Amino acid sequence: MKALKVILIIIGILIVIILGMYAYYGGFRKIDFKVEKQGRETIVYENVIGDYSQTPKYTDKIYYALLNDEKIETTKGIGIFYDNPQEVDKDKLRSEVGCILDNTDDAILAQLSGKHQIKTLPEADYIVTEFPMKGAMSFMVSVIRVYPALNKYCKEHGYKDSPITEIYDISNKKIVYRKEVIK
Repeated sequence: MKALKVILIIIGILIVIILGMYAYYGGFRKIDFKVEKQGRETIVYENVIGDYSQTPKYTDKIYYALLNDEKIETTKGIGIFYDNPQEVDKDKLRSEVGCILDNTDDAILAQLSGKHQIKTLPEADYIVTEFPMKGAMSFMVSVIRVYPALNKYCKEHGYKDSPITEIYDISNKKIVYRKEVIK
């Protein structure tokens, strides 16, 4: 009987800890969407084929190449995800992963030209939401919370499928999710 009490107390403590962590990383946060005009960011990126879990590796690769080789510091990472991982094999998922340039003057672009892939994202109407970035767990919790809510929102409003962009705003400790509005 005493052993059962101890086991129940341990299970109760574990549940409280797990729920507390889930709450801390945004698990119970309300997901609100707005449609607004965004875009026009200039990004340095790599085309990636394969599991989306590789995203941090490629973001870091671009970040450190810009910082160490080009002496350019960036504060935002980016991932543009073209395929639904529930419909496409992991080894065939397509994405563009890299960093957003904070300064896009002609000298910087000339410096990077030929060494890196660079493009400016189109300005358009996007469905947008933000999620707090408090550590590595934030990314897992946000995927669990944001993607189903975003899919539901698109279905309710009659929006067609389009790539999902994640912007990792290090300075403001948030992940911005956006999806182009296509009717």
